[in-house]
Amino acid sequence: MAAEREGMTSKDYYFDSYAHFGIHEEMLKDEVRTMSYRDSILSNKHLFQNKVVLDVGCGTGILSMFAAKAGAKHVIGVDMSNIIDKAKLIVEENGLSDKITLLKGKMEEVVLPFDQVDIIISEWMGYFLLYESMLDTVLLARDKYLAPNGKIFPDTATMVISTIEDGDYKEDKLSFWDNVYGFKMSCIKETAMNEPLVDTVESRVINGSQCTFKTIDILTVTKEDLAFSAPFELSITRDDYVHAFISWFDIEFRACHKPIRFSTGPFSKYTHWKQTVFYTRSTLAVCKGDTIKGTIACAPNAENPRDLDINIDYKLEGKEESAEEHLKYRMC
Repeated sequence: MAAEREGMTSKDYYFDSYAHFGIHEEMLKDEVRTMSYRDSILSNKHLFQNKVVLDVGCGTGILSMFAAKAGAKHVIGVDMSNIIDKAKLIVEENGLSDKITLLKGKMEEVVLPFDQVDIIISEWMGYFLLYESMLDTVLLARDKYLAPNGKIFPDTATMVISTIEDGDYKEDKLSFWDNVYGFKMSCIKETAMNEPLVDTVESRVINGSQCTFKTIDILTVTKEDLAFSAPFELSITRDDYVHAFISWFDIEFRACHKPIRFSTGPFSKYTHWKQTVFYTRSTLAVCKGDTIKGTIACAPNAENPRDLDINIDYKLEGKEESAEEHLKYRMC
């Protein structure tokens, strides 16, 4: 086993991590996530009746089973993680082996038993929507297999940015490295500054408006569109301090008879995606009505495409102070 792991790439570790049951337990227990998918499928049986469905990154097979219960003619689940071996047992245990075919391998390499599919379902989202996401794989499946006028569940994702007051946590997270039992570890402080924090943020610390900076239509987006630079403008909602930007995403199933959506934001129920925090180097003293304008750029890292390089450029023209910064982060 050790010899096998020595030759593993970061991408191999990514897929290997999804063989562990704890990850799937966390996702299945995320009721916002799982029930949104369940409701989008089972409340729209008229869309699934007698249709061929492809589940990209099927994991334990829960979405495949929802589709089968909704009346699909046949469901094909694809996953290259070893969890699919358990998924086959789960499908058999639930008496759905005649309706669901599970294939182990990469989407670009497996051979489906159908030339086309009517619907693609996938839970592809990662932290900050795009970190370690499977969207590239979904797009590959879409371009290769989805029939004309076919549907994708979900079909729309939006990315949102705002600001927060987070002085205590920022102090604890960053200043800790200035004196670690009497020793300075400033090199780690610099690394910590450049790495976004994924955590649950309380809505009470949000002190800016919410700005949607990226909307992704899964039916039409291209891989190239996922490297982007987008403007944002935020209005400060109270006299306060800004210690960081915060981002989250919303997901929509617009193909449904009655569209279903869920949010991973701090004003909504907890999801395992939480929120992503980008600490600023400066602490900004802001007043109600102040405006922060900027751009946020995101692209896959050149060395490891599953990592993200994220840059935030902002400018504050406030009543009490003005400031601007160029901030570079890497999600890895």
